[in-house]
Amino acid sequence: MTHQTDIITLPHGRPGTTRRLTIHRFGSCSGPKAYIQAGLHAGELPGMVVARHLLDHLIRLNAEGRIKGQVVLVPMANPIGLDQVLLGGHVGRFDLASGVNFNRSFADLGDTVADALRPGDLGPDADANRRLLQRALAKAAASLQPRTEADALRKLLLSHAVDADYVLDLHCDSEAVMHLYTTPACWPLGVADLAARLDARAVFLADRSGGEPFDEVCSTPWDRLRAHYGRPDTPIPVGCSAVTVELRGEADVDDGLAAADAAALIDHLCWRGIIDAPAPAMPDLSDLATPLAGVDRVRAPVGGIALYHVSLGDRVQAGDHVATVLDPASGERHPCRATSDGLVWSRTQCRYAGPNDILLCIAGRQVLVTSGPLLTA
Repeated sequence: MTHQTDIITLPHGRPGTTRRLTIHRFGSCSGPKAYIQAGLHAGELPGMVVARHLLDHLIRLNAEGRIKGQVVLVPMANPIGLDQVLLGGHVGRFDLASGVNFNRSFADLGDTVADALRPGDLGPDADANRRLLQRALAKAAASLQPRTEADALRKLLLSHAVDADYVLDLHCDSEAVMHLYTTPACWPLGVADLAARLDARAVFLADRSGGEPFDEVCSTPWDRLRAHYGRPDTPIPVGCSAVTVELRGEADVDDGLAAADAAALIDHLCWRGIIDAPAPAMPDLSDLATPLAGVDRVRAPVGGIALYHVSLGDRVQAGDHVATVLDPASGERHPCRATSDGLVWSRTQCRYAGPNDILLCIAGRQVLVTSGPLLTA
């Protein structure tokens, strides 16, 4: 069987400097394709440990001839961010050259592909339409003309993922329970079993969250193509089930947790027919998903020290006193209350808050945001 390792030098770097990206490919192009990456936010380490366990699994499964589709694994997806150390602190979320979040500003190729479609390109076979559109998306990604090293990295990652049937982008939060982000179209058929296998405590759904994050530019073009061109005589399936997997918090760098998470991801690939091995069926978690627009972000009313009164995984009700901001100079205490009923799924590690800083987040079902981006910086 095939295991190919590509080490690619990023273009558009400064003279005298070189950064490289390592990409592992397993299997062949004859079956479904999964793309998995870790460390796009380079300071989020749990995913990179999971990726190392995944690589060991895939090497073994490949030797056993069990990889029936194709798996592309990028264990360290951001060599630029990995190299950004400022005054002893690692800055892996934002590109220091531009200030842009590394998981934003990916190219949305849906309109490019739509404009290139000709009458008669699509037919009555949904699977044939899927393959045609995957090739068109790959061609559109290959035609991108980046000018900076960060945009060259974005092109490279997208080019390997945009024609995949399944895309898993491994991240983590500051302090958090296991949770996922995906679209309503991807959730029921492509992601629900993964949430159960990972024992996710929350799943957030949005058609478009804003800012062009990696998972959405892989999946949402299919939604728009289906809306414009999908008819009974030209069916367009959910061609790419893409998900951002948030592997708890930044401090949850644990080999045992990573091994269990990697085993769950392997079971997901088995369930999807990419790996020839049994995987247990999982329960229906349809009630787990809540709108991303329903996240209650509890903010500090003033600057000070954050004192939490709830733990991760606690369920709260609107009006509950969930945190206090203490002004250590005056001794004043400022209560912070929940707006929604729901699960406390994340908190910030930094206890020194500025005015309006997000302290903790609650997974609510009531839509709170009706316009603008749904993701934080």
